[in-house]
Amino acid sequence: MESAILFLQAPATENVSITDLVVKGWYIYIPLLIMSVITIYIFVERWLTVAKANREESNFMMNIKQYINQGKLDAAKNLCVTTNTPVARMIGKGIARIGKPLEDIKSAVENSGKLEISNLEKNTPILAIIASIAPMFGFLGTVIGVITIFHDISNVGKIEIGVVSQGLYIKMISSAAGLVVGMLAYVAYNTLVTRIGRLVNTMESHAVEFVDILDEPMN
Repeated sequence: MESAILFLQAPATENVSITDLVVKGWYIYIPLLIMSVITIYIFVERWLTVAKANREESNFMMNIKQYINQGKLDAAKNLCVTTNTPVARMIGKGIARIGKPLEDIKSAVENSGKLEISNLEKNTPILAIIASIAPMFGFLGTVIGVITIFHDISNVGKIEIGVVSQGLYIKMISSAAGLVVGMLAYVAYNTLVTRIGRLVNTMESHAVEFVDILDEPMN
């Protein structure tokens, strides 16, 4: 009972600013800061890359079909080069193999598509890793904060708000920072995966359409 009274009534032994706590907890906050910067960089860079990849001429496949049906393969290749998107590069690989067996053309288009998808997904797994480990860093700060509390209590010999406040602040700030960075990385990762998934569906649709164009004269 006396300990509880001391805890509630004893004056703070030291005024500690948030800046002081951040400086003292640098070994937790600096890694989290680095992870947040990496998260933002990857998200912005991949977002712009996917946005550029989604740029497509409205009549791209229609023009490709016309050129192929008219035997203007050079014009079709040139259209793919000038369009310069994952879909165009994938179709361009197929056009370059026209004249070979249809299965070879399909294989070339599929392999090119897989390579384009791999390029689109570049660095996105890092976001998933950060989303997993950032809260762990926050939990590590929580453990260190608790250790600090017991260390300070053992030095003073009694429980006072001023004694435990520093450890409590480190504990709460590190937990909050870890959760914020983790959530930021989680949202960034899933947003990019969703956008890339939509583009992959478009690529698959155009690949099927391209094969159908080549198969039409055989019907």
